[in-house]
Amino acid sequence: MQFQKKVVAVLSWGLVVAWMALIFFLSAQHGEQSAGLSGGITEWVNEVVEQVAPDAEFKMDEISFFVRKNAHFFAYMLLAILTLNAVRRSGVRGWLSMGVAFVISVLYAISDEVHQLFVPGRSGQVSDVLLDSTGALVGIALYAIISRGLGGKHKTKNERSN
Repeated sequence: MQFQKKVVAVLSWGLVVAWMALIFFLSAQHGEQSAGLSGGITEWVNEVVEQVAPDAEFKMDEISFFVRKNAHFFAYMLLAILTLNAVRRSGVRGWLSMGVAFVISVLYAISDEVHQLFVPGRSGQVSDVLLDSTGALVGIALYAIISRGLGGKHKTKNERSN
């Protein structure tokens, strides 16, 4: 049983590192590559909006801004969820686990924006760190709420009586 817990902890940290690597890869894209990726997503969002609300008037640059900023938010929301899971699988519990996950996520957000300063056509933005941090906070809150809701269902009889 102890071996299984260690394997799960290692796999959980592997997911954190893999997600961080994906964020790094996307941040390493030159400005025009990044714009092309978000442009494709923006076009798809625009098509969906046109089908759902054909009378709505949106400008492509507004949709593009929305897509880019939501990508930051959700990327760091997921990073925080994965990190909190890994921290807890490593044996850290309670508020400390949430604090550790938040600090790791925010430090990675800061390092990501610094990294973008060295990528042609990209820039580091303090506002993006704040958005990333907000996403991380929401991810931690969601994890805490869901795990609290599921908490009693996965405990053994002895754990519930303690």
